[in-house]
Amino acid sequence: MTAQLVALCFDTEDPVRLTGFWAGFLGWDVRDGTTAHAPAVLDPGFVLRFLPTDEPKTAPNYLHFDLTSSSLEDQRQIVERALALGARHHDVGQRPEEGHVVLADPGGNEFCVIEPGNQFLAGTGAIGALAGDGSRANGYFWSRVLDWPLVWDQDEETAIQSPRGGPKITWGGPPLAPRTGRRYRPHFDIAPAPGTDRQTERERLLDLGATVRDSGQLADPDGHEFCLL
Repeated sequence: MTAQLVALCFDTEDPVRLTGFWAGFLGWDVRDGTTAHAPAVLDPGFVLRFLPTDEPKTAPNYLHFDLTSSSLEDQRQIVERALALGARHHDVGQRPEEGHVVLADPGGNEFCVIEPGNQFLAGTGAIGALAGDGSRANGYFWSRVLDWPLVWDQDEETAIQSPRGGPKITWGGPPLAPRTGRRYRPHFDIAPAPGTDRQTERERLLDLGATVRDSGQLADPDGHEFCLL
């Protein structure tokens, strides 16, 4: 059995604006006003979903996009397109000599435009990675949940990728940033495999190391909430 990654969701005070930004920036379709659908050619396919919240953003997200570029000129154009759509430059302590550019979308969600020639992200597409703050155990957990093989496991850092290609999901290892707010703003929506009922999948997830928070929502071993649809 294996679960399917359906969506990456973000809590935000302005779902419609965020949907418009990311759909315009990535060239994705908008559905239902607050969901950005990847083109059918993206593999594996998933959507970005933006959910309303009244809780302001007070700390960096534990998960962010690393976007790829094919040349320095391409990187410059990607950054300029993001800025024109409402993004801004963002300081997370990066050094001037580092080649990537750190931006934040109109909701303050951080993302990076990586310099050309990054071999780790080679062949992944425009979204190279969902780069996360997390433990090695978390990488192993999500590898088993999604049945995505580990493509990196070194010095407490892990990464997984669908056998069909597409973005990698990475965890940078300790130390983990302290939790802020009622819940993490980004989270995964997953669904049971076809033919598997939700309760059976829930039991499998708990056996793999998921926990149940006071709210009743499931969380991975690092305490990041996710939804089982």
